[in-house]
Amino acid sequence: MNNSKRNKNSDSKGKGPGRKKISDKNKGKRGSKPAKRTSAKKSYEDKDDEEPEVRRRGDSKAGVRKGKGRKHEPVVVKQQHEFRYEQDEPIRLNKYIAAAGVCSRREADKLIEEGKVIVNGKVTTEMGVKIKPSDKVLVDGHEIQPEEFVYILLNKPKNTISTTDDEKDRNTVIDVIENATGKRVYPVGRLDRNTTGLILLTNDGELAHRLMHPSFEIRKVYQVETDVILSDEQLSALRTGVELEDGPARAYKVDRHPVLANVIRLSIIEGRNHQVKRMIDAVNAEVINLKRIIYAGLEIGDLRLGKYRNLTRKEVFELRQVAKILDKKSLKL
Repeated sequence: MNNSKRNKNSDSKGKGPGRKKISDKNKGKRGSKPAKRTSAKKSYEDKDDEEPEVRRRGDSKAGVRKGKGRKHEPVVVKQQHEFRYEQDEPIRLNKYIAAAGVCSRREADKLIEEGKVIVNGKVTTEMGVKIKPSDKVLVDGHEIQPEEFVYILLNKPKNTISTTDDEKDRNTVIDVIENATGKRVYPVGRLDRNTTGLILLTNDGELAHRLMHPSFEIRKVYQVETDVILSDEQLSALRTGVELEDGPARAYKVDRHPVLANVIRLSIIEGRNHQVKRMIDAVNAEVINLKRIIYAGLEIGDLRLGKYRNLTRKEVFELRQVAKILDKKSLKL
């Protein structure tokens, strides 16, 4: 009796509702769809009308509870490179440059020495000089200001809109991070309502504009769960390019997940609407779950769904280099 119970428990282990089961009949067959689809299965887009998911502490991905429940508020992390100053308080020029996110103070000294810094229309090469926050400062021709920029990396949950507000009163990414900062921030780009994963929010307008502009070719990597195990031919088609309604599209890189047979990692440079989903549709498969794990070099890591953190100073510097805003290479630092 005990043995039969043990066997029954072991058979059901790991079969949670969070993942679609690939039937035994189709295991190991790449490119083959399950023998029969039931009407109970919902497609990726059908999930928009479902009751919002509420994840509680200790829930696994497969064991998400739905309905009302206690939500855990995200922990507010102090901005590591936040800069505060009084309007008329003199400040060292190198500190001012570093606070604007250009580089470190030591590297700012080098820029000053090389004559790449202009204060109120005059080249300044004097070390240790102090300026007022109201002064106009240019570095290599770009005007800078320590505006206390905020950079927040969010692991966006499902049923969340990537906008600052929503006319239908649906949950937005701003609602998720409402306790993070007193400043008004904006999402950089968008993720579909049921796409989870990395999204950046900031009040740094120039950086956001450049990251979203196609000419900078920002790389985005998605973890894609499909309803079938994609064949080598289907993966090859994604690499070489598929035809979409608005023109051909190709993956920058495609890899299989090391453990999950029906999951791939797909990297793209473009950012068209529903691009990943449409590319998968073009190879006769369907997206079940979609998660962005890398954006512009930033990685989601082990950040839990619905949680967020502030970027480190190093990550901000690297983002600015990707966006070619006073990057260290052009400044020869």
